Amino acid sequence: MSGNVNPAMTLTAETASERVTALIDGIPSSLTQYRCPICGGIFTGYADLKSHYAAAHGDSPAPVVAALTLNGRRCEVLIEPHWTLKRTLQFRLGLTGTKHMCDKGVCGSCTVIMDGRAVLSCQMLAVECEGKDIQTIEGIAADPKWRPLIDAYCRWDAMQCGYCTTGFLVSAKALLDKNPNPTELECREALAGNICICGTYPRHAQAIIEAAMKMSEGCRI
Repeated sequence: MSGNVNPAMTLTAETASERVTALIDGIPSSLTQYRCPICGGIFTGYADLKSHYAAAHGDSPAPVVAALTLNGRRCEVLIEPHWTLKRTLQFRLGLTGTKHMCDKGVCGSCTVIMDGRAVLSCQMLAVECEGKDIQTIEGIAADPKWRPLIDAYCRWDAMQCGYCTTGFLVSAKALLDKNPNPTELECREALAGNICICGTYPRHAQAIIEAAMKMSEGCRI
């Protein structure tokens, strides 16, 4: 195979941050169209959509508009009332870093930070999250302050398949927000709700402690 590397296929920390920032910025702050999830009809106002539902889909609950604050930005999203926050992030807003695994609140792969606390987004209805400050892995990745944490996870090989890694990182960030100098035991306790099928557990505490040291020194790289 050729040793040449296609620049378009090369992902650096800087380009990754740029991409995730563009993703966050691309989420519209307000809705301009309202699409019926049953028949696909498009309406210019929410009242028109509700009238359509009453006339054409009377046996089904009408969608609702949820106003969420995600990664410091307010946005509106049209969802069905029973949708979880996890499903909303993935399928309405394109924030796929919040992973789907058990969907029962036991694996931690869908962890987000809400009002400063690590929570499981698969166990919360999106409509219950209005007025809350929600941070996802995308918001963490876009903030240069947290690059030492991501770098430490890479350096310590604290992942194999990588599917659960985002949930671990979110839980780690929530820990460091409250405790910038955790012990190994405190790291393990903070990550106790996150499951890794690949068994990378010993590496996580090491990565978090290293990141905490670098951040305390004001080092971002």
